[in-house]
Amino acid sequence: MGSTLDIRKNDQVQVLAGRDKGKAGRVLEVVPKKQWIFVEHVNIVKRHTRPNPAKQIRGGILDREGPVHISNVALICDECGPTRIQHRKKAEGAKVVTVRVCAKCGKVLDR
Repeated sequence: MGSTLDIRKNDQVQVLAGRDKGKAGRVLEVVPKKQWIFVEHVNIVKRHTRPNPAKQIRGGILDREGPVHISNVALICDECGPTRIQHRKKAEGAKVVTVRVCAKCGKVLDR
């Protein structure tokens, strides 16, 4: 099981399976070891939190995003919508860089 994942923080993804199927959002956090991602406004769970005045945490029952397995989301291409990801080598000067590419239209997804 590799530690590199095709989906990164701040990517736009759409949920393909589960309770929140069809929802789209921005990736807040990636946990490569467990292949989890946390998506904004997806898989909202109740979290019982103890107050901590030092960190300005009020405490109580809070709503937070829960983890979603990476296999249950697809990256959103600006032109095609949810898509799989391919990798291509691209020359940038003297360096060769691997970039993420949309599997449907071939558009480069990295900024």
